Amino acid sequence: MSSAATPRAVFRVSPLTVLFAFALGVCAIPVAFGAPYLWLIYVVPLGIVVWTLRTRTVVDANGMRVRRLVGGRRVAWDAVDGLRVDRRNSVHAVLTEGGEVTLPAVHVRDLPALAAASGGRVPDPSTG
Repeated sequence: MSSAATPRAVFRVSPLTVLFAFALGVCAIPVAFGAPYLWLIYVVPLGIVVWTLRTRTVVDANGMRVRRLVGGRRVAWDAVDGLRVDRRNSVHAVLTEGGEVTLPAVHVRDLPALAAASGGRVPDPSTG
């Protein structure tokens, strides 16, 4: 349980993705009613909305919670050896036991907020 003094950061997929899914659903109207069972094309925009609303990374002084479309994972700061940024500017937590956990919706521009929410466990790269 976190107190009000403990900073917490929640990184989510942009809510504009829901607008994209809605536009995709509207554009699919002519195709969806063109033949039997083509209405199943609406599964794609629905899946995009569910993915957008579900996927996130929550960082606090105790650790990180990673939620994906199906499942999730809690990682304590003791299990994190460091962070790695790949070519697409996605951030990964490198684990002490070996392996990595991709942090969904966390980008390089979010590292100062992640460092502040970690309670000093992760250094802020913008301070030098």
